[in-house]
Amino acid sequence: MKINNLEKFLDKTASGESAAGIVVTSHDAAISELAADCGFDFVWLDMEHSPLTIVDAMHHVMALRGTGCAPFVRVAWNLPHLLKPVLDLAPAAVIVPMVNSAMEAEAAVRACRYPAEGGERGFAMRRANGYDRDPLETYLETARREPLVFVQIEHREAVRNIDEILQVEGLGGICIGPCDLSASYGKTGRFDDPEVAEAIDLVRERALEAGMLLGGFCAGPFWRNRFMNWKALGSDTGFLASAARRPLERHRNDKIF
Repeated sequence: MKINNLEKFLDKTASGESAAGIVVTSHDAAISELAADCGFDFVWLDMEHSPLTIVDAMHHVMALRGTGCAPFVRVAWNLPHLLKPVLDLAPAAVIVPMVNSAMEAEAAVRACRYPAEGGERGFAMRRANGYDRDPLETYLETARREPLVFVQIEHREAVRNIDEILQVEGLGGICIGPCDLSASYGKTGRFDDPEVAEAIDLVRERALEAGMLLGGFCAGPFWRNRFMNWKALGSDTGFLASAARRPLERHRNDKIF
């Protein structure tokens, strides 16, 4: 759908390159516009671990229209009533957290598709059909494929069930959540720990072998030599804090007050 730049994102991943994105947690939609102007391929709007409201998410998604950047929205949990209003924004993808089994992955897909495709999504069009510009048939055909449904693998149980999860029909991709995944092994943030690294690499290898779009939160050197189809390289607040600390440190080291 041109309104959400999904085609541009898929062109990038199909080329063999890794699409680059940023996690956005701030309500100001200019952050997403800025990310697009910087050249990011996608913005991950985080409604799980931030104060973003559905109105904030709408403004961010709208800010990306006409750019080359695709909006992804992560909901707070795998529940239809949380996904429903997000779907009506016509994002390129939704990210569903803490999916640990094929049954939970199937539930996520059902919540994002209409009954004709075996789903249970409530009917609405709004932005996705150009505010009644496009025929119903055109919209319904697009809704069979969009948004992409990414399920987040962030628990050791999901690692055990990865083969079954990857077989779920209608799944658009896998998203690795390394922090919660490492925490489920009792080793929070220790991605280089052999057990955690082995779990991450197992998910990576199985997803890539299955031809599934693979991505996740990939900040830091651990991810440099680990290919993913799409990588969120950091967050808005993280980038801002890092950029702010550099001149502050230079100022203090100059000892000119």
